[in-house]
Amino acid sequence: MPSKPVYLGIIGVGGVGTAFLKQLSRLPNAPSIVLLARSSQTLLSPAPSFSPAIPAADWQTASSTAGLTKSGPLSPSEIISHLTSVPGRSVLVDNTSDPALASAYPQFLRAGISIVTPNKKGFSSDLSLWKDIFESAARGNALVYHESTVGAGLPVISTLRDLVATGDEVTRIEGVFSGTLSFLFNTFAPVGPSSSAPPAKQWSEVVREAKELGYTEPDPRDDLNGMDVARKLTILARIVGLEVPSPDSFPIDSLIPEELASIPSTAAGIDEFMKRLPEFDSRMADLKTKAELAGKVVRYVGSVDVGKKEVKVGLQQFDKDSAIANLKGSDNIISFYTKRYGSNPLIVQGSGAGGEVTAMGVLADLLKVLERL
Repeated sequence: MPSKPVYLGIIGVGGVGTAFLKQLSRLPNAPSIVLLARSSQTLLSPAPSFSPAIPAADWQTASSTAGLTKSGPLSPSEIISHLTSVPGRSVLVDNTSDPALASAYPQFLRAGISIVTPNKKGFSSDLSLWKDIFESAARGNALVYHESTVGAGLPVISTLRDLVATGDEVTRIEGVFSGTLSFLFNTFAPVGPSSSAPPAKQWSEVVREAKELGYTEPDPRDDLNGMDVARKLTILARIVGLEVPSPDSFPIDSLIPEELASIPSTAAGIDEFMKRLPEFDSRMADLKTKAELAGKVVRYVGSVDVGKKEVKVGLQQFDKDSAIANLKGSDNIISFYTKRYGSNPLIVQGSGAGGEVTAMGVLADLLKVLERL
């Protein structure tokens, strides 16, 4: 553990943020929380004493705690000012998906504030921001960990960084990177004896089921457009040294019918999208039938061909005995093909979505930062 005390500023208390605070509260000798921000309110432990700290276990009632300061949302510069005035080191835990906050990461890092986050935006947007983040971390002697940006709690980024750091030659990365799309295709085109399989469901039925189970975003098009997978592939490609300009700089197969793409993302628009989606079931049925005629199944995957410097996201056919075809539920699977591992890839597989496992990945990153500060 660090010789000087470490103080936390935590932004975001949604599904991941709430799970993170719950897990943090169980840690022995957890760092003090001196800033906790949600969309409409910020709680602060007042300087110069930074006491009382904000309790991780009782954060929901902490706003009534005597001695804590309440304010509206703070700007990045105001957050930096508070976190740099603590008598020790500080860490920003960003549990949001806010692009504006992610674009401010270099400011935090140059000020010596380390960052732990599942927010993909800073690492998968413009390449210049990616470079600025890591250059700023080096300049400010700060640390950046973002394991949960790709596989939630799965050790995807740490595994890839270890392969690269030890001099292995990564030739290809391939896998199912979306728990939502994994569930959709495992349900729509399952592998198994046809006699024991339940009656096939139409694509729109499967999307509706996934939405009702909470697997999709409120607007399923945010999953079906493939951009979430593209952001994850952008991050992995950059780690292996490919200078991918942005997540829309390579081919992405969108599963949104072009006729429905422009419907507004309002409550009424989402209802209209779901009502009209059955009109296009035949297109997805045709894709499934073509795969079946070839003795295969269709899956939504991402791949990085390092030698060819190619990144792709979209539909592919797989043999029914392949690991990707036989995924269950909403599991992710990522295969790393390298010189050392030869024809048998190093495989990381498991749940790649959900508040609890994502929070676990964030907390594990925080523990690594605490060990290094």
